Amino acid sequence: MLKIGVLLSGCGVYDGSEIHEAVLTLLVLDRAGAEIICMAPNIDQYHVVNHITQEVMKEKRNVLLESARIARGEIKDLKDVNAKDLDGLIIPGGFGAAKNLSDFAVKGPDASVHPDVKRLLSEMVETEKPVGAICIAPATLTKALSSKNPEVTIGNDKDTAAAIEAMGGQHKTCTVDMIHFDDRNKIVTTPAYMLGPGIKEVSEGIQKLVDKVLELASK
Repeated sequence: MLKIGVLLSGCGVYDGSEIHEAVLTLLVLDRAGAEIICMAPNIDQYHVVNHITQEVMKEKRNVLLESARIARGEIKDLKDVNAKDLDGLIIPGGFGAAKNLSDFAVKGPDASVHPDVKRLLSEMVETEKPVGAICIAPATLTKALSSKNPEVTIGNDKDTAAAIEAMGGQHKTCTVDMIHFDDRNKIVTTPAYMLGPGIKEVSEGIQKLVDKVLELASK
């Protein structure tokens, strides 16, 4: 049975993992018979956002505890996970991927990546294990792996694409139902809600991404 990690960044599109993207990823993996290993860093969120008004709230939440909501409690602290524990890794999108796993949402190309996120991504690529990144997550991936000049897609947003290029990545324009495969680094990306417009559309690209990660992991 293949062991596929799912790196979460909280719970909710504006301050954590995009829930549709995360659940679709888990569903496709489960249908394929993979063993799912959910993980998240044990840190405070960058901030907490009211998902009705999109206003920042005066409270603190923990990324690991919030991610556990999606994982139904079955989750590991990211610091305890290594590439040797996995056959593949997938990172759903949502602003948490660019606020909690890195600070790309705030600093753009000058962003820094959480040390354990960078460590695990580097380990995966160095051991030639596949990584999938969804929606805005490829931006964090690009910063973490800038020395590898990864090829990724976030769809067609010109500003985000330019930031990816500035961080050493190569951006490829794709539609919501497409994936881009960087065969040199075994990285698979899809735009999902960077393009939308809805769950049925983003599910097409996510299905293809998960299938490709599983295909690569099985070789």
